[in-house]
Amino acid sequence: MASKTYNGYRRENGRVGVRNHVIILPLDDLSNAACEKVANNIDGCLALPHHYGRLQFGADLDLHFRTLIGTGSNPNVAAVIVIGIEPGWTGRVVYGIAKTGKPVEGFAIEGNGEINCVASASRTAKEFAQWASELQREPCDLNELWISTKCGESDTTSGLGSCPTVGNFIDKFDDLGATTCFGETSELTGAEAVCATRAATPEVGEKFMRTWQAYMDEVIEPHKTSDLSDSQPTKGNIAGGLTTIEEKAFGNLAKIGKKTRFIDVLEPAEAPGKGPGLYFMDTSSAAAECVTLQAAAGFVVHLFPTGQGNIIGNPIEPVIKLTANPKTVREMGEHVDLDVSDILRGEMNLDQAGDALIDITMRTCNGRLTAAEALKHREYVMTKLYRSA
Repeated sequence: MASKTYNGYRRENGRVGVRNHVIILPLDDLSNAACEKVANNIDGCLALPHHYGRLQFGADLDLHFRTLIGTGSNPNVAAVIVIGIEPGWTGRVVYGIAKTGKPVEGFAIEGNGEINCVASASRTAKEFAQWASELQREPCDLNELWISTKCGESDTTSGLGSCPTVGNFIDKFDDLGATTCFGETSELTGAEAVCATRAATPEVGEKFMRTWQAYMDEVIEPHKTSDLSDSQPTKGNIAGGLTTIEEKAFGNLAKIGKKTRFIDVLEPAEAPGKGPGLYFMDTSSAAAECVTLQAAAGFVVHLFPTGQGNIIGNPIEPVIKLTANPKTVREMGEHVDLDVSDILRGEMNLDQAGDALIDITMRTCNGRLTAAEALKHREYVMTKLYRSA
């Protein structure tokens, strides 16, 4: 690599972001409209509407707060306005984000009315947006970069080309001391035993197997008499040549490279706590859910290998999409950031493809818009564990 640095935004807690968003974050679904009105009023602000936040409890509620607080705490976010229907839970999110030291303020609709709430929040949002607009990038070391990955709309070219390209990238960045993350618990089915051997210690491998088995016990066993054939592998996967979940799983596993070992297993939206290295996060295989959880854990750039083409984006974490399928490049090229189809033609090897992915990632970290960003794909999807009370 020509440079061991990139230009990022150093936040108050020392973490480094590659974007500089001011977000308007709804606590609950009832507050979406107010957040969208504030973002409409003030240029430079981005609303993140979602569908949950009322009558959740237990682990589901804990995940809801962890996701919202993690989203606001992400280093790609400069400042946050939180709006909720009532002040109690709104304040809980504000308090969690405030621990990072970044500007954050909360507003409640009850007791004020929506018009007054939007007006007050808009005034503060204007101050935050103007303040954030003067923040400057500075050179940062690659060992400060947090990178997540997930694949989607997989086909035979995914396991042969785009996923191993990410794996080559992960191996190289692990050597540089970066923090990386993969997930998709269900899509490791059939390769789970091999995945466990890629853990850094037997204890971490056992933790992974407990996580995978919990998925089997919760999702597969209670529904094993149902037809799950449309879910894993999907009809799109089958059309692309992946006829079994095992084929899909080993392609998925190729994203972690040949030698890198994961050092811990994270809960959904849980921030890494063991220092630099590769982490596994227990996530859904649904693209928007997975990326939302990884962004909430603090990851600032996402690598998304795809076979038949996926249009996923995220409002705060730029999503870099790559494919080795020449048909996808022709038909969905506007969604593709990196074409590695030369691998299948024998005109590019994995080492060269990994270097090309490093190049586009560094350009993205330095400010280049991804295809998803340019096309305004901002999928923000909360994960819900069970029905509300």
